[in-house]
Amino acid sequence: MMTSKIKLLVIDDDDINIFIIKKIVEKTGYNVEMISKTNGQMAIDYLTGVLSSAETLPQLILIDINMPVLNGWEFLEAYEKLGVPQKVDMYMLSSSVYENDIEKAKTYTMVKGFISKPLSIERLTELLKLVEQQTNGF
Repeated sequence: MMTSKIKLLVIDDDDINIFIIKKIVEKTGYNVEMISKTNGQMAIDYLTGVLSSAETLPQLILIDINMPVLNGWEFLEAYEKLGVPQKVDMYMLSSSVYENDIEKAKTYTMVKGFISKPLSIERLTELLKLVEQQTNGF
């Protein structure tokens, strides 16, 4: 088990989904600081603030596709323009079953995968383990 904290950013406009992810995070046994934003613009504003301060960036970002203001795809476009200096693991987390969404996710080099909702404890544990290994240089 790890000692360092993993920072997780969840971008989803569904309060119930955020609540469920929070509960799943607690069950993984990992030391996770979870931040949630209800649309892509709020997430971009948050990340802009982090970049201009000494705060650490999230190591893992879960992005819903269908959201108001700035959807998941628009968030990715805006994120690319931020010029974030470090690599962040990003996954599209969606209830979408459209093959074109899964294919579109593959066109973004920063997106490591597509996860269908609901997020399972096994899948989140797997993602946190990957982040931990990268953080600890394995």
